[in-house]
Amino acid sequence: MNEKTDQTTKEQRRTSGTRYLKLSRLPTLQEVLDRRTRPPLDLFCFYIFLQRESAEDALDFWLDVQQHENMCKAYFKDIKRSGRSIDEEWPEFADYARTNGSHFSPLLSLSTPPQQPGSPNPAGDFSPRSNQGEFDSPVLGGTTGGRERRDTESHGNAPRSSMLSPAPSSTLNEMGMATGRPQNKDRPSMTPSGKMSLRGKFGGGNVPKTKAPTVIARDRAIEKSALVDGAERIYLRYLLPGAEREIYLPPSLRIHNFPISTPTSASPLIPDLFHAQKVYIFKALEQDAFPRFLRAKAFGNLTPLSSFVRLIAGLVCLWGGFVLAFSLIFLDWKPRLTRLWTILPFLFALNLLLSSYYSLSPLLALLNRSETTPFKHIKVKEPYVRKLLTIRALWIELVCIVITAILVVIFTVVPGHRL
Repeated sequence: MNEKTDQTTKEQRRTSGTRYLKLSRLPTLQEVLDRRTRPPLDLFCFYIFLQRESAEDALDFWLDVQQHENMCKAYFKDIKRSGRSIDEEWPEFADYARTNGSHFSPLLSLSTPPQQPGSPNPAGDFSPRSNQGEFDSPVLGGTTGGRERRDTESHGNAPRSSMLSPAPSSTLNEMGMATGRPQNKDRPSMTPSGKMSLRGKFGGGNVPKTKAPTVIARDRAIEKSALVDGAERIYLRYLLPGAEREIYLPPSLRIHNFPISTPTSASPLIPDLFHAQKVYIFKALEQDAFPRFLRAKAFGNLTPLSSFVRLIAGLVCLWGGFVLAFSLIFLDWKPRLTRLWTILPFLFALNLLLSSYYSLSPLLALLNRSETTPFKHIKVKEPYVRKLLTIRALWIELVCIVITAILVVIFTVVPGHRL
């Protein structure tokens, strides 16, 4: 009996861990963010890639907002377990969710009031309307011919951007949002082509040492004050104008003031406060940084610095090979087959040059290694990536052998002429 219990416990521990995907394709960004992929296409390598481009603040923001929303989900689930309703525990948010909708509505079991003609959609049929600019299209400010369908399972629906945009007046609105004219000027948040961009102000050398935790460790029910504190930390860290790690957003998604909350009453905007910004950052990552990350890690195993070092070393070796070949010709070295020794510098030089051009080292591919930072390696654990790297490494070696053979034959058959 004990043996069966031990086996069951081990099986539960094994299955309760992260279940990696067995892919015959490249992963999606959501799969990477869900930590279901293995190196070199995991979240750790993606974070390091963004650090190299000084754009890791966007990923940090997404992770922090994801943790904030997970805390909100845990809070709503605690209420449900206790047998109480959201109307009893947080009536302001219940009214807000019924009126404006919330992507937490499926967790709340809200009673739907009779809908009057012309009234907003009830909870559960949440179709947000934006009064200021669409953010769900990758090309901002252009005509898209219709909205893209959002992945409601992964991201839910975004709250109305009118709730997140400051009003001209400096009064307090009904939801407790202190509105006022922004003190900072609107900064550009798009590339010249009009597409989403994660780069703009990024360029500093400070590298954050911590990342947002994904598991909420707790021994008691979550309180509304914890949700407010977490939301305030996110606002002060990423969205406050002039913050050290401020992220760039289009004007319609910027939050210039934090919702006012009291110890006894939390603003109903808190749970959905950053969801629209989170969706925008996800789409920006998906269309800007993530494709380059896949090209760099799924089709290559070198960092830009390592590729540059190989380029310099390859040019030096190629120069040495030409010097040796021409020296043997102009010295009319006998026997002529001695010139075959030029195969060594040419082969070595072309390996380095092609490795630099393709950002892929055949030797590292053979050893199932990939660089994370210059000259620091990690084991390639994703079978599909291993297959891609092996095929490309064989292609590089084939091209290298062909070009080397052509050069050696040319410098071998050329008649010698002693100067």
